[in-house]
Amino acid sequence: MRNLLGLIRGAGLAALAVMLLSMPLPALAAHQATATAAPTAAAVTVAKLPSIPATRISHGDTAWMMTSTVLVLMMTIPGLALFYGGMVRDKNVLSTLAHSFATTCLVTMLWYIIGYSLSFTGGNAFIGGFGRLFLHGMGRDTVTARSMAVPESVYMSFQMTFAIITPALISGSFAERIKFSAVLWFSALWLLLVYAPIAHWIWSTRGWLAHLGVLDFAGGTVVEVNSGVAGLVTALVIGRRIGYKREAMAPHNLVLTLLGASLLWVGWFGFNAGSAVSAGGLAGMAMATTQIATAAAAMTWMFAEWSARGKPSVLGMASGAVAGAVAITPASGFVDPSGALVIGMAGGLACFWAVTYVKNLLNYDDSLDVFGIHGIGGIVGLLLTGVFAIKAIGGTAGALQGNVDQIGKQAIAIGAVAAYDAVMTFVILKVLDLVIGLRPSHEEEREGLDITQHGERAYNE
Repeated sequence: MRNLLGLIRGAGLAALAVMLLSMPLPALAAHQATATAAPTAAAVTVAKLPSIPATRISHGDTAWMMTSTVLVLMMTIPGLALFYGGMVRDKNVLSTLAHSFATTCLVTMLWYIIGYSLSFTGGNAFIGGFGRLFLHGMGRDTVTARSMAVPESVYMSFQMTFAIITPALISGSFAERIKFSAVLWFSALWLLLVYAPIAHWIWSTRGWLAHLGVLDFAGGTVVEVNSGVAGLVTALVIGRRIGYKREAMAPHNLVLTLLGASLLWVGWFGFNAGSAVSAGGLAGMAMATTQIATAAAAMTWMFAEWSARGKPSVLGMASGAVAGAVAITPASGFVDPSGALVIGMAGGLACFWAVTYVKNLLNYDDSLDVFGIHGIGGIVGLLLTGVFAIKAIGGTAGALQGNVDQIGKQAIAIGAVAAYDAVMTFVILKVLDLVIGLRPSHEEEREGLDITQHGERAYNE
């Protein structure tokens, strides 16, 4: 059995080596040495995971979680890919789509190798251990402490889709001006150094923010604030697109964007209701609050834009819907429909203000408004979770409507996640810029990343 495990790990390392070799990077031998120096079976200290009988697995809960997993994966491919792809210029469509597609592939491999283990097993209050390295020990009927009714393989896959979409979201901040190799290296390093620790803080039974009592039902910190702050940092470090505010940079196909937003909306039911890890009443309430908040934010953004600019744009409606889904994400399993309505309206208004006024005031080029929608929307949703959370819905002892103490805990989580994320993202970007460079040449950027990075065009001329 140990020999078989060694072969499996060896195959996994070989696959990782192939991926690394395909990325143009000086001093590759050093990275290969690091990869091949992974602990052997004898050296790995396997975390003591709870031993839970598998006789309680529910077919109904499992079926719902498998469905939710597919829905969340659909949010990235094709949902986010289309949403982002429609908003860029036609010379960068394939490049933008490739960011979401390649990130899906890359994160899947890293999640299997070590990401899931670092996020959800063993370790301490700040980072997980190696108990599930290469998913070692995860059998057909293994379950987790989070749910004894769902196989761990399903829960692992569900969490994988969250890990996939988060770095894919960040790609909207540097769209149209980054090397494809830099996207791959950034996504890999950011997943392991930023996403995994923060997921552990919030969602692991040992995480320090979980012990503090922070309420984040489906990823307001882990996904939304995390991606939003990273998006702002990347936009500032990489710099503005050539011709920003001097040349027309209108979306080339808003039909794709609206289709992508629609897929994101539908997929968000898996994102939020799936986070109940069951098919019961909690999932049903999360689904209802998600729909209400998303619709309320879309309408709020639409009327705000109508009032400010004289016409309601389709891009504004789509952006508002995403803003509302973002804002309700941390609160979806803790609030009632009335709370969801207020959260959606507040999220739509705050994100409209951030995208249309704050961005212009500060003059930063966040290409597809990752910070304005995901960062600001996540912050609004997290704080209002502390205002509107109801103990009877979330089933948590620390959450009562209007609890000032809970708002303080939510603010601590926002500050801690934003600070750690900003510093680590900055360091990762600076190292990558020094080693491989982040941006293509001015000539390549002018010509478009589709042809210069991938040798293809989205449309035949």
